[in-house]
Amino acid sequence: MVYSCCQPRRSTVPPRYRYEQIADDLAARIAAGEFPPGSKLPSRRELIEHYGVTEPVIDRAMQVLRIKQMTETLPGVGVFVAE
Repeated sequence: MVYSCCQPRRSTVPPRYRYEQIADDLAARIAAGEFPPGSKLPSRRELIEHYGVTEPVIDRAMQVLRIKQMTETLPGVGVFVAE
């Protein structure tokens, strides 16, 4: 297929879900030392306000970080960066 200057080029990169973007951002912030091992991440409410998303989006992002073993959740206490 030949593309001319007037035809839009189709992206081969699939769109990323917002929860993936948030999980990646938090992972980068953890890697950069903003949240060192053992530290508590901001509360769900703070993350909702910071990223401008809904609670399920933050919950899904937190799930991604747990699956990657980057965080540990203590129910009723908070989410902490894994040691």
